[in-house]
Amino acid sequence: MSKKQSIFGRISQLVKANVNDAIDNAEDPAKMLAQIERDYKNSIVDAENAIAETIGNLRLMEEDYAADRRAAEEWGAKAKSASQKADRLRAEGSTAEADRFDDLAKVALGKQIAVEKEMAGEEPLIKSQQEVVDRLKTGLGQMKDKLAELQSKRTSLAARAKTAEAQQKVNEAIGSIDVMDPLSEVSRFEDKVRREEAKVRGHQELAMSSLDKQFEDLESVGDEADIEARLAALKAG
Repeated sequence: MSKKQSIFGRISQLVKANVNDAIDNAEDPAKMLAQIERDYKNSIVDAENAIAETIGNLRLMEEDYAADRRAAEEWGAKAKSASQKADRLRAEGSTAEADRFDDLAKVALGKQIAVEKEMAGEEPLIKSQQEVVDRLKTGLGQMKDKLAELQSKRTSLAARAKTAEAQQKVNEAIGSIDVMDPLSEVSRFEDKVRREEAKVRGHQELAMSSLDKQFEDLESVGDEADIEARLAALKAG
């Protein structure tokens, strides 16, 4: 595997390490998710730079191949021109001169063959490099899709984490209520009020008893006066 082909492996390990560290040490879910998103964006930038370099190398190879192809065509054209010139000279009877141009044609053909061999060696390299670029582009597209998915989930995940945190606080509060029920304090206060009310009623009842006794005494005094009056009437009569 080439250096560029392994870029996603290194990035994947880096992202996983950062994500695991963020999750293990997270105190604020929103901050944790924001950090994960920043790390992932940085990883995408690294991948883009690696792919850009790979594409640049591929384009240089393609340019070299195109230049070699033009050179092969030019050497072929020169060989053809020299051969045609040799044929004309030979037809005119200039055999020695014709042989010289045929030799030039052979030299040109040799150059053409050498360039074509170089092109034949370049073709599989270009094909292989193009496949690498295609895979890297696919991997980059997947990374960007994952980033979009993370961004879409970030808000809901943070909200769910906050809800869970709030629910935990409620549960703790409910637990505290079970340990110290405020209604038990109210009940004791209610008993105290009832005892005070009963005490007031006792005083009222005692006061009423004293008043009734006074009226009874008053009636007794009236009876004695009536008896004395009647006794005096008897004596007088």
